Amino acid sequence: MIIVFDALLLAAGFYALIKGADVFIDGSAALARRFNVPGLVVGLTIVALGTSAPEMAVSVSAALQGANEIALSNVLGSNIFNILIILGVCSTIYALPVERDILKRDFPLSIITTGALLVISSLSVFGGQALFSLPVEQNIGTVTRTFGIALNSIFVGYIVFLILSTKKRVGLDSDTDDLNVKKASFGKCVFLIIVGLALIIIGGKAVVHSAREIARAAGMTETLIGLTIVAVGTSLPEFAASIVAARKGETGLAIGNAVGSNIFNLLFVLGVSATLRPIAVNVASVYDVTILLVATVLTFCFALSSQKITRWEGIFMILFYAAYVTFTVVR
Repeated sequence: MIIVFDALLLAAGFYALIKGADVFIDGSAALARRFNVPGLVVGLTIVALGTSAPEMAVSVSAALQGANEIALSNVLGSNIFNILIILGVCSTIYALPVERDILKRDFPLSIITTGALLVISSLSVFGGQALFSLPVEQNIGTVTRTFGIALNSIFVGYIVFLILSTKKRVGLDSDTDDLNVKKASFGKCVFLIIVGLALIIIGGKAVVHSAREIARAAGMTETLIGLTIVAVGTSLPEFAASIVAARKGETGLAIGNAVGSNIFNLLFVLGVSATLRPIAVNVASVYDVTILLVATVLTFCFALSSQKITRWEGIFMILFYAAYVTFTVVR
């Protein structure tokens, strides 16, 4: 009965996270409109940060509670899901053409950041004992506070660069009406923001608590549940948005959403989590960082070869994810 209660609490936590993110975006965007903040800035900051709110709430809550495995595995699992499943499924609906900016800017940044995380995570085993000979739960590295601050700094620079580069193309005078932002009074905007943040915080704590209890009751590791159930649950907003975009033929939005979310998770979510509290890295997480790096490079090569991700490549990516989940469970 206890595990059933925890499962219900987990579902309620996911609902609170997703609903809270929606309410927070509505309130923040409406408030920005009242102060005449350009729609471009709203889209690149408030909306983007809002879609990463579930991952942020879970990873920060986990880091503060000392659940390092969930804090890190949530980010890694979400990013692997975004790259292989979201892009894989979308490309089976329509071949995904990849814009030049994503090939020149976003994919390389994601690859470099993931590579740096791999180096930081496994420094202690370089030149030492073979990684595969160590127990998967043994801690071998740390995502330090200094590295977290560095990630946050790169994130700020990335956002500024996005705004400036987009401003050159379309101008900064685009109105928030383009984002279908509803008008609201100042009081209602503040109320929506507070309610949204409250739901995000409560949902994040509920997800972390229930995930840990389910892992213990089912004999699963926190890393496993963080990589699968928690990661998929927090990626649902991006998954839904990309699928809808692909079905409507908005393929650029679909791929931009998935790749952009990965960058936000690595630079913003992981950066803030590590800044608040350094995150210990175990052997299993080093495997997962490696798989994320391989998956990102593979997808980049698919996109680079023909400026698009084809249906057959998408099917391969889905099978890759299935093999990864099987490997994760078996290990």
